[in-house]
Amino acid sequence: MENVLMNKKAKLALMKWDPFQIGEDAYELESSDVILALQEIDDPTELARVIQKVYEQSFEIWIPFEDCVEMAYQLIAIKFEAKSII
Repeated sequence: MENVLMNKKAKLALMKWDPFQIGEDAYELESSDVILALQEIDDPTELARVIQKVYEQSFEIWIPFEDCVEMAYQLIAIKFEAKSII
């Protein structure tokens, strides 16, 4: 799976996550920021911090860190699959 396909899968996962239950289409900018960070980050805890910060800055609503860690693991699994690390 190449990088473009990885980005599409990651974006789909983030859109379906819908942490604030406001509709999958409401997270375009946030998903792009998280995917950009995913390119550089392999540590789920570090990625979870980025996820939490990005969404909190945009919506001024706090997401429990555990929820962000769960999403970070999903995204890193997509990344590792794309790079054939798994």
